[in-house]
Amino acid sequence: MLAAILTTSGAMAQVADDETVTPYFTSKEMPDMRHFLPAPPDTIGALFTHDIMQYMWGKTQRLDPVRCDIAKRDAVYGLDCIIQEFSEPFGLQISKEETPEIYRVLRDGTATCDSICKEPKSFYMRRRPFDRFNEHTLTPEDEPALLVNGSYPSGHTILGWSSALLLTEINPDRADTIMARGYMYGESRVIVGAHWQSDVDAGRLVASVAYAKLHTSEAFLQQMAKARAEFLEKTGQTTGVRQQAAQQPAAATAGGTYTLNGTPATESQRGIVIRDGQKMLVNK
Repeated sequence: MLAAILTTSGAMAQVADDETVTPYFTSKEMPDMRHFLPAPPDTIGALFTHDIMQYMWGKTQRLDPVRCDIAKRDAVYGLDCIIQEFSEPFGLQISKEETPEIYRVLRDGTATCDSICKEPKSFYMRRRPFDRFNEHTLTPEDEPALLVNGSYPSGHTILGWSSALLLTEINPDRADTIMARGYMYGESRVIVGAHWQSDVDAGRLVASVAYAKLHTSEAFLQQMAKARAEFLEKTGQTTGVRQQAAQQPAAATAGGTYTLNGTPATESQRGIVIRDGQKMLVNK
């Protein structure tokens, strides 16, 4: 099947050819990291020495076949990889068919975050470690494309970290495992040999900035509310609320909006409420 290519950072996020990715902001509307982050380390300073040491560390991690395999899987850029690698720590299998609301906010949200590195990559055009050391990565088939795509910041890391932040917001009870996988996703870029440690560090930071920007989009907030409600429904967490609502005064199930304690919700009420006996998320 042919894939539609969403070009943002120079990497390719692949989605099905019948899909329309709708970012919440354009790359021009996203914060410009060149205004709040320094340029990548030069080649004569202490920070670049650290980059070299981490590159050597990454090569030692390749000796572990399990970690090596994870790093190579993480190198496959795109939504399919994120779904495959993050569904288990998220606690629910994500798919376009079974979890359409979660899928949609993950697809459009990460595409928006990814666009924050489009301009910096082109501006700095930093050479990648495998190129500077004249060595191969764990994914040599990717090297021709990587050579013409700037190394700073790491687009893969932005994808992995923004995915982790988004999924954690949907299921905060699994924050530890989700964010640990997001951190590992960035580490994989050093282990593969495609990025310097400072590329990865910058990627995590700008992904956090981009994710904060997402929360100024009313469309994103509405889609996130749908995704959270879908998650609660799919994981059976609405049953207890319905039972609780049934035990509340008749008014709590006959109409209007009520707190989980059965008291009328105020106009400024936020979070989980009961409306007509059903749990709903109110975020505005």
